[in-house]
Amino acid sequence: MDFLAPRIQFEELSAPNTANNGSARTGLVKTPHGEIETPIFMPVGTAGTVKGVLPRDLREMGAQIILGNTYHLWLRPGTEVLKTQGGLRRWMDWQGPLLTDSGGFQVFSLSKLRKINNDGVEFQSHIDGTKLFMSPETSIDIQEAIDSTIMMQLDICPALPATAHELRHAVEQSILWGSRCLAHRAQSSGALFAIAQGGLDIKLRLEHLARLESVAVETPYGNVQYDGYALGGFSVGESPKEMAQVLPQIVPFMPRNKPRYLMGVGTPEDLLHGIAAGLDMFDCVMPTRNARNGTLFTSLGAVHITNAKHINDPRPPDENCDCYTCRNFSRSYLRHLHNAKEILASVLSSIHNLHYYLSLMKSARVAIRDGRYKEFMSERLATWRSQTEMLEPPK
Repeated sequence: MDFLAPRIQFEELSAPNTANNGSARTGLVKTPHGEIETPIFMPVGTAGTVKGVLPRDLREMGAQIILGNTYHLWLRPGTEVLKTQGGLRRWMDWQGPLLTDSGGFQVFSLSKLRKINNDGVEFQSHIDGTKLFMSPETSIDIQEAIDSTIMMQLDICPALPATAHELRHAVEQSILWGSRCLAHRAQSSGALFAIAQGGLDIKLRLEHLARLESVAVETPYGNVQYDGYALGGFSVGESPKEMAQVLPQIVPFMPRNKPRYLMGVGTPEDLLHGIAAGLDMFDCVMPTRNARNGTLFTSLGAVHITNAKHINDPRPPDENCDCYTCRNFSRSYLRHLHNAKEILASVLSSIHNLHYYLSLMKSARVAIRDGRYKEFMSERLATWRSQTEMLEPPK
């Protein structure tokens, strides 16, 4: 069976010294909206904006791709507005690639407001209680209205711990929904990634991946397969240690010739473990959410900027950082802004945290190219773990 070429192209650019890099790899994702160097972190713009950060700031800090959320954009502003405005990228002045979640994570996060059947998911809007129904086809329609560069299949993300029955149901339903997403996608729309579930059950994860790789759907414009593969259902109840232990046993079985995406993860340490396992793409709300709550990620660990000890501290948040915030403002000033509940506190802190995450990815890419990723990762982890403030709760 002949298949149409993927909507995006992935080229693996790994350094040859695998003894020092392990499974870590660099790559290049070529999309109609720009190229993405991997490994990469993707800032999350749930409602069509990365909270507290201008698109101009995202470009200046080196963001190559950002996220939008299908469920939230469906509710507000709605697909008709998105269509009339030419899609989200144009509307929000973001010229680069855009990835959208399918709405599947809300099957997990809004578990008290939804019902699942074979056709899709019935939601009760968290805004006004209105009943809504999202099928795989609806998810694709919304993502096409958003004009996503990369769309995600509708899936079920079970919270952990989960029973064997719950994990199996998530896998089987996700496989069926994914095939319907492929069949419904328009010829001119974006790439589509599959999502593998299975919790911490390695055997089930590998089964799901193998079955996804064999999915082939006949459409009016040709036979199609998935353009990339993602792991869902992590960071939903298991410990970071458990995730770090199973990833190296799963990721090598993901196709090498397509992007590998770990959804919704996580801390800087999580990202380094994910890269070591051979993953390419990551996203998480943590940098901006923690920024709004006064926690800054730095090269020496996490800084809780509202702590009293920063009241007269003239140093920048991170003396090894060249972001706009660190070049111009002190810990003392940021502490004042947070305690005074000024909007600028969230803006400056979010700029720093996102810059930190993106810089960490850039440094990881350099280390892989230089054939020293294992050493790079060990150095970073040792430094972070030696800082007592990382374990100190905010005051």
